[in-house]
Amino acid sequence: MTGIILFGIALCFLFFGYSVAFTFAGVSLLVGIYALGLDLFAFMPYRIMSIMENTTLMAIPMFIFMGIVLQRTGLAERLLESSAKLFGSTAGGVAISTIVVGALLAASTGVVGASVVAMGVISLPVMLKNNYHEPTATGVICASGTLGQIIPPSIILIILGDVMGVPVGDLFKAAVIPGMLLVVAYTAYILILGKIKPQYCPAMVVNENKRELWLQAVKDIVPPLVLIVSVLGSIFTGIATPTESSAIGAVGAVILSVFYGGFSVKNLHGISIETVKVTSMVFAVLLGATAFAMVFSYSGSEYLIEEFFIELPGDKWTFILIAMVAILILGFFIDFIEIAFLVVPILTPVAMALDINLIWFAILISMNLQTSFLTPPFGFSLFYLKGVAPKAMKTTTIYKGVIPFILIQIMVLLLVLAFPDKLIL
Repeated sequence: MTGIILFGIALCFLFFGYSVAFTFAGVSLLVGIYALGLDLFAFMPYRIMSIMENTTLMAIPMFIFMGIVLQRTGLAERLLESSAKLFGSTAGGVAISTIVVGALLAASTGVVGASVVAMGVISLPVMLKNNYHEPTATGVICASGTLGQIIPPSIILIILGDVMGVPVGDLFKAAVIPGMLLVVAYTAYILILGKIKPQYCPAMVVNENKRELWLQAVKDIVPPLVLIVSVLGSIFTGIATPTESSAIGAVGAVILSVFYGGFSVKNLHGISIETVKVTSMVFAVLLGATAFAMVFSYSGSEYLIEEFFIELPGDKWTFILIAMVAILILGFFIDFIEIAFLVVPILTPVAMALDINLIWFAILISMNLQTSFLTPPFGFSLFYLKGVAPKAMKTTTIYKGVIPFILIQIMVLLLVLAFPDKLIL
């Protein structure tokens, strides 16, 4: 029962808000020494070295750098302003443009926080000025910003690829259709809402010349599209590995910053510092999670969990249902990185024993973890938006706004669950 006790204590500390990395490492050290002895940790340096030599994980700082560069160059502002004017004359047009820009930012950065904040600063005032229903406006921004969780290059897909031992390039390919399906579902919801309740998302009055608007939109959209095609296309065609393509993305982002006039040595220094901070956080969590996984595995709890799930009636479908519900509930309270490092290593051996396609299972987990960004009370996207929203806007307004989009995400998750052969490349 050592591993079960370890899991329970770690979960309690996380619920109370203690640092993820130090919770994993500290609890593992104390429980491991008490139950299994100090000699267990003689293997730890080898595990740390294998992490530092893992070339797949090199893609994480590269994609983080790429996302921060694009956010600091004003790319999000340009995309939102031009697309809002382009689609704004349609009922729900500003909301639709927010969804489109959210998808583009997701495919070019993969950083959720940057996308939500950028769209909250630019798009929310435009929607409120045009008398949008406040919950609808906030829900659209939060949902669009979280597309970076599933649309490649997604940081969580890279982490899941490493934790589950599956190729990141295959995960990127598999995530394309589910990601696009979410974009279509969000857009369809806004269009239907615009027909049924036009007062919720009224059309915007646009006085500019249509031809000029289209030219400006092309100028703002084509460069990031070229970057997206370069990064993802090089992976899908086999020209480059995800790690190599992340380097292409980082260089391409710097070139775009020069193109848009946002490049400076001072700016580059600030971006590099921010990249190191975020990367250090991810790798600190990874090292702590490695200690946790080692104690959990050597205690024999891995086999206990595997035996429990295999003996359940309903075979793999019962396991998948329990796993998805558990991840969804945990997402209400703890961060996606914590779930990826705490829960996924426990579920992966069971999935392998039940002969479940790990690529498909990883996409299900990724889509489920995306929902954790929206679910109250601790959804990160909710806090990101609250930080840049008008002070008069209540937190409960944002909570109400995300409910339809949580339901849409669950619906798309069920579709991927029901039709894996058609929705996974």
